[in-house]
Amino acid sequence: MGLLDMLLGHASDKPLDDVAADFQPLLAPGETVQRAFGLVRDLMVFTDRRLILVDKQGVTGRRTEYLSLPYRSIAMYSLETAGHFDLEAELKLWVSGQSQPLVRSLGRNTGAEDIIAVLAEHVPR
Repeated sequence: MGLLDMLLGHASDKPLDDVAADFQPLLAPGETVQRAFGLVRDLMVFTDRRLILVDKQGVTGRRTEYLSLPYRSIAMYSLETAGHFDLEAELKLWVSGQSQPLVRSLGRNTGAEDIIAVLAEHVPR
């Protein structure tokens, strides 16, 4: 169901070897990729130091925004799960220095709990 979930917009695990190779130029020396989740074209990459949100823009997806969030800058997060008539869950990240949360749609019941578990492991108490 991995391909079907991806096409429906559900967050799904990405192979670490492929993601690590693609992100090598963006990583600091000694930084390692721990988990990655994909949503059709967008990505959430968790390293041992930060969360990288990848937003592919435009029709072709050639224009890409990389947003790097050190774990210490994430003040809090929330997950709104999908209900009976909702099509997707929403992840909200409150970042130090920002008044509004960053919002990412995760799809329906796929990957959301895994993403929250990774955040719980990394975000300081």
